[in-house]
Amino acid sequence: MESTPYFTNDAIVLGILMIALGFVFYTSSLKEGFWVKFYKYVPALLMCYLIPAIFNSLGIIEDQTSQLYFISSRFLLPAALVLMTLSIDLKAIFNLGPKALIMFFTGTAGIIIGGPLAILLIATVSPETVGGVGPDAVWRGLSTLAGSWIGGGANQAAMLEIYEYNPDLYGGMVLVDIVIANLWMAIILLGIGRNDKIDKWLNADNSAITDLKNKVASYSESVTRIPTLTDLMILLAIAFGAVGIAHWGADNISAYLVDNFEVFSDNKSSLASFASSFFWMISIATAIGIILSFTKFKSYEGAGASKIGSVFIYVLVATIGMKMDLSMVFDNPGLIAIGFVWMTIHALLLIGVAKIIKAPYFFLAVGSQANVGGAASAPVVAAAFHPSLATVGVLLAVFGYVVGTYGAILCTILMQLAAGG
Repeated sequence: MESTPYFTNDAIVLGILMIALGFVFYTSSLKEGFWVKFYKYVPALLMCYLIPAIFNSLGIIEDQTSQLYFISSRFLLPAALVLMTLSIDLKAIFNLGPKALIMFFTGTAGIIIGGPLAILLIATVSPETVGGVGPDAVWRGLSTLAGSWIGGGANQAAMLEIYEYNPDLYGGMVLVDIVIANLWMAIILLGIGRNDKIDKWLNADNSAITDLKNKVASYSESVTRIPTLTDLMILLAIAFGAVGIAHWGADNISAYLVDNFEVFSDNKSSLASFASSFFWMISIATAIGIILSFTKFKSYEGAGASKIGSVFIYVLVATIGMKMDLSMVFDNPGLIAIGFVWMTIHALLLIGVAKIIKAPYFFLAVGSQANVGGAASAPVVAAAFHPSLATVGVLLAVFGYVVGTYGAILCTILMQLAAGG
């Protein structure tokens, strides 16, 4: 039976998360002592993710009884994307070249082939783990993981409808999704702290990324000013005004597609994911930010636009961390093993291709998260490198929605063959 966490009041939970974030930022800012050595090996961003996960694992707080992730992902994330793209240099983004797309599709390929290979490998040790017949067949359940790890929640739901996995067993697949996807994100964040060393090992040319960072930093420095109360209120007006427009547009577009086109309303359709209001909300918010970057509002970067956006992102990171219960790793070891092998194949393929094409770790990390994490976490990982790069995460996540269902169907066919179905 599931136990109730000690704190269920979201006001208290938010207070705990903010204290945790404050603790991480304070200790990471110290110039001497234990914490200097600690953060040399453990990135501050990873701690912002892990501390809430530890609190969840100890039963202090819990995502299931909280609305904070929903609020952060629906309100703070789109606001952050708008503020972070105000100073974007769109030409410089395109100058990043094709490696971002190559790594994204490599990540997709890693998920597609990783599923059937994981089944074959686990079957040699524990055939019953990958067995089952009819609606109970494990490959049917794993199809939902393929949907989630290529496109996101909407694609995951589509796979559940298409392959009619036993709903009573579906919770086990959700568990694997949460455990493996969150552990992989933790590893990705850990790698950000060793970004330079990884790039050196990959022989990567990250000059285009550095140029983009320098351009944004140079522009920010040229317009920097001490923000007034008026500046801050205008920034919040821009951010949350855009959030309101994004939600209004997303609700109407989603409803129009569902009401007028059967291909979008049918959960078994490969295009059903485009009826997702979350997809349209993120897309519209990013578009608004890009449009505003061509206006005088761009100068509000000097008043701290990207810094406020970063605050919102870190709150989102903490709420994502709250979804992770470290003790769940041991709840269903067979399925967890499949997920672990699957994600390992995904990672090894990404590393191999990055080494061959000399792609920076940034492209590897964001390309992977655009698949596995989708629009909720790809911008977070991208922004961890630099706020100006958050848009790259969004754009790649959009590709995830486009190819998600098709890639998941191909992966499922291969998994069915691997399982002898």
